[in-house]
Amino acid sequence: MINGLVKQIDALRSGAGEDMGIHLDLNFNFKTEGYLQITRALDDLKLTWFEIDLYHPEGLRRIRDANKTPIASCESLFGIREFRPFFENASMDVAIIDIPWNGIWLGMKIAAMAEAYETNVAPHNFYGNLSTLMSAHFCAAVPNFRVMEIDPDDVPWKDDILTWKPEIINGDLIVPNQPGWGAELNEEIFKEYPAKFIKE
Repeated sequence: MINGLVKQIDALRSGAGEDMGIHLDLNFNFKTEGYLQITRALDDLKLTWFEIDLYHPEGLRRIRDANKTPIASCESLFGIREFRPFFENASMDVAIIDIPWNGIWLGMKIAAMAEAYETNVAPHNFYGNLSTLMSAHFCAAVPNFRVMEIDPDDVPWKDDILTWKPEIINGDLIVPNQPGWGAELNEEIFKEYPAKFIKE
């Protein structure tokens, strides 16, 4: 498996070129030992970061210490108390904060704590355009913002849910200047695509 992954990432790097950043999300698929095997095998491929989900700050620090490639983590944590041991252990290079879960206020507190530990932050943005707006406002307000992901893979009508859709110019997301998040819900779309409940 590891050799196959190395070949895949190497082919992607060859095709995309040296200038494209590759962020590899390994999710919760391994324990510390498995993460170490994979990251060591991929460490020379010049990835932007390894995204690793692990609830053990010391284990994550072991992985970080064993690699040159930066480590991003913590997207599944909630609140400053869950993030704190990861900052205290210098477990990652980039703290990923889920803004829809934590909210802007708590996300800002986590980002401030990260800054005190000289750690950059990135929002976990996997939920569609409203999450993108929330995350963009967060990114615009914190000094230690690193990068923001955007999820283009969704239902065909996802851009119709709001009165705003992402506009990206030269790699920069344009943040709207309307009140609130900068968009309104299009309630008609929910009538057109109502929720379906499955009985078991």
